[in-house]
Amino acid sequence: MKELKSNTYSVYFDKEFNALRALLAKHTYTKVFILTDRNTSEHCLPIFTAAMSELKDYDLIEIDPGEENKNIDFCIGIWKMLLDFGADRKSLLINLGGGVITDIGGFAASTFKRGIDFIQIPTTLLAQVDASVGGKTGIDMDGVKNIIGTFAQPKAVLIHSGFLATLDERQLVSGFAEMIKHGLIYSNAYFEELQAVEPAHVDPDYIYRSVAIKKEVVTKDPTEKGLRKILNFGHTVGHAIESYSLANDSFPLLHGEAIAVGMICEAYLSHRYNGLPLASLNTVVSYIMQVFPAYSFGEGIYEDLYSYMLNDKKNTGSEIGFALLKEIGTCDFDIYLSSEQITESLDYYRSLLS
Repeated sequence: MKELKSNTYSVYFDKEFNALRALLAKHTYTKVFILTDRNTSEHCLPIFTAAMSELKDYDLIEIDPGEENKNIDFCIGIWKMLLDFGADRKSLLINLGGGVITDIGGFAASTFKRGIDFIQIPTTLLAQVDASVGGKTGIDMDGVKNIIGTFAQPKAVLIHSGFLATLDERQLVSGFAEMIKHGLIYSNAYFEELQAVEPAHVDPDYIYRSVAIKKEVVTKDPTEKGLRKILNFGHTVGHAIESYSLANDSFPLLHGEAIAVGMICEAYLSHRYNGLPLASLNTVVSYIMQVFPAYSFGEGIYEDLYSYMLNDKKNTGSEIGFALLKEIGTCDFDIYLSSEQITESLDYYRSLLS
């Protein structure tokens, strides 16, 4: 079992769930709840309960899968279930699932009776390397991602690589986007190594290294006042693309697919407005386009994208904020750009597809 410690909790890489046994033995919880979605209940819950056969006294809360359900209505449903099952302030919520479950479950736990303990058990590659680590919780509102949320630290994060076998290739490649981001913002050497990795068959050692990078960043800046903002690289444009696709496409982009578009656009902005060398831009763009599918769109969606960006929580007033690369492995933050400059990046992305 490997362990990464932060100021307040640890991330355990533990197939046997021995860390969970130790936590349950240490704390006297009056009730234990497990939050899943339907997909996780079918594919991942049996893996968990087989490994934790002694955990029999728990209540299951199940919600519908999908980003479109990470909203206040489903959160109210979770709160009501906790009430109906008699949860008190000494209860524990175990969030077993992907980023939607860890986000909404963490938010529900951090606000129920002003906060109960929760443990994150991420089951997707995306959640393991990103969503479950760092103490951010959140739900979406009016198509804007994570606009309502809290900073709340879990009691622990437990990463079991066996859950990845339940995912299809598209989900695995989507999660790989955040690993690429970690290299781009923090370690050129790591980025270079990832280029030799098959995105759908990631060795657990790389998951550990990505989590270590994110943990190092968030430990230095837990409430996103400075350095932690570099983790937003690719996400200003990427979240807007994701929100637009979710609202308008029959088969919406996954998070990592949208962030791939965002990283290309923001790498271009890094070159134009933050000194990223042209050769580095070309390296980043060429690699990302090899890994992720192209997303075709026209100028007609620009206004919608701007609206999503203007509502982004990273902004100051009406200024749209970015984290931009200085070079591969080094990222700056609090760079504010105009709509005309952002248009350049969208035009640049579209030019790559022509």
